Amino acid sequence: MRYTALLDHYGMVGTRNNRGVSHENGSVESSHRFLKEAIDQALLLRGHRDFDDRPAYEGFVREAVMRRNRRNAAAFRIEREQLLDLPPRRTTDFVEEEARVTRCGTFTVRAILYSAPSRLIGHRLKVRLYSDRLDCYLSGALVLTLARGARAPGTTRGRVIDYRHFIEELKRKPQAFKGLLFRDALFPREAYRLAWEQLDLKLTQRQACQTIVALLEMAARDGVEGVLAERLDALRLAGELPDVKRLREEFAPRRAEVPRITIEMPSPSQYDVLLLSEHNLDEVPA
Repeated sequence: MRYTALLDHYGMVGTRNNRGVSHENGSVESSHRFLKEAIDQALLLRGHRDFDDRPAYEGFVREAVMRRNRRNAAAFRIEREQLLDLPPRRTTDFVEEEARVTRCGTFTVRAILYSAPSRLIGHRLKVRLYSDRLDCYLSGALVLTLARGARAPGTTRGRVIDYRHFIEELKRKPQAFKGLLFRDALFPREAYRLAWEQLDLKLTQRQACQTIVALLEMAARDGVEGVLAERLDALRLAGELPDVKRLREEFAPRRAEVPRITIEMPSPSQYDVLLLSEHNLDEVPA
């Protein structure tokens, strides 16, 4: 149905392979395989496979694709002359589904578990699935945008959990942290997971849960997720447990002192000098 709508929108005619003749897919599958090999070779020449973020990796792949496409530039110019004008608008590039946010603050779309802010608990969302993200609507208003998740290798489900969505609930019941089904998905960085393992090993359950929840709250509320992770790594390597009070004093935003301003109100009689009197009225030019 969606494929037929795509063809109709752009005025195209679809074709099919002959049933049972699998080698007719070769022209597409071979090109796909060669592209993957080209990207792999480019990564080897690069020396490592680490990227700062997803846009950086997408830019790297785009450059590799453009290098391959330059070989077909002449043939593409010939084909382009035969192309028709595009329609006034793009076709729909998303799939819409519905999902209800559970009392745990999660919802599931295509076997992927997503978290949502507590204010959306109990509501049914209209979810638009794009290739890279989810846009969630409530009563026609966009209320949440999330990165689209993928299933982990060897599993049938996946998770996209944002620890910020659970901070308030965990503050009320910090000991629930240890038994959370998706506890490991709450850690925004590896440093927090390693800190939790250290706390769980050396402290009581109550103390360990209270400490890790306080650290996550600090990371979320004060915007220090990255620098706090670096400090947690340094403390772990030094064999020290994180002290929440000291870390708050170091990383929590300082309260700026508002200067005390004293305003002296002038006497109303001083405004008389601004009024035209009989004495200086004669000096005003006509």
